[in-house]
Amino acid sequence: MNRVEKILSGDVRTASRLIRDIEDDIQGAVSTIKDLYPHTGNAHVIGITGSPGAGKSTLTDGLIAAFRKIGKTVGVLAVDPTSPFTGGAILGDRVRMQRHALDPGVFIRSLATRGVLGGLSKAVGDSIHVLDSMGKDIIIVETVGAGQQEVDIMNHAHTIIVVLVPGMGDAVQTIKAGIMEIADIFVINKADRIGTDRLFQEINIMLDMALAPTVGWRPPINKVGSIQDEKNFVLAIKELVAKIIEHRNFLAESGLLEERKRRKAVCELRGALEACIIGPIYTELINDGAFEQMIEKLIARESDPHTLAEKVARRYLK
Repeated sequence: MNRVEKILSGDVRTASRLIRDIEDDIQGAVSTIKDLYPHTGNAHVIGITGSPGAGKSTLTDGLIAAFRKIGKTVGVLAVDPTSPFTGGAILGDRVRMQRHALDPGVFIRSLATRGVLGGLSKAVGDSIHVLDSMGKDIIIVETVGAGQQEVDIMNHAHTIIVVLVPGMGDAVQTIKAGIMEIADIFVINKADRIGTDRLFQEINIMLDMALAPTVGWRPPINKVGSIQDEKNFVLAIKELVAKIIEHRNFLAESGLLEERKRRKAVCELRGALEACIIGPIYTELINDGAFEQMIEKLIARESDPHTLAEKVARRYLK
């Protein structure tokens, strides 16, 4: 059984190795993705974003359990900050989620940002395809928690959950900065804290002021209390799952699901073009010393980035 067949059969070890190879740009990884691609497009992808400390991992853990209770298989990609020593994800495979480690219906993998802005890893698109081809019904992508610039998830997810916490001074600023526009569902996490009602009102005001609301869908605001109150926490997560399913049905019925799939395809093609065209040029410029020479010219103000880029384009792209 070759690597593609093993992944299609749900082999976790093989899938993990492929995702590692994708992160490390190992030769042969792209070839495997090519073979897997026809078997993708079936999973519903959920993006979870929000500021650091908002409780995204705890929320993800609760969603895994809730989806498993209704018979859905789940894949999780947890994007973490990069270790300066190993280049890997600092938080590993998320200690909180390890209770699901022995569940064959759950696959959890951490990805390192490796300097990529926007809250995601450059490998996340292909990694979603790996989980999709394994037959996962639900794929959860938990972003690194970069804050206001963290909107790249909109290019990969069908349903985007923005997590906010009462009492954090940047909550409203985060909403204003762009995350407001990509949210399909808001979650006020740790809703037993003081300030929950005020945050709820502020989100509603922002929704009322939205310049381009999605016709037919107003992002609901779900409150999720402390995990210490297990009974109410589980109930709140169950209600959140219901909203996710409701949103999935709305996308399908309104035609917006195809629109989001198209947006994802555009993003993936642009990334592939950059890798195939810009990547080799960049590598050659570094290897023959031309890149360093251009840097020196910039520092000495003997040229500018636009002029140098135009010269490179004329040289390689005719």
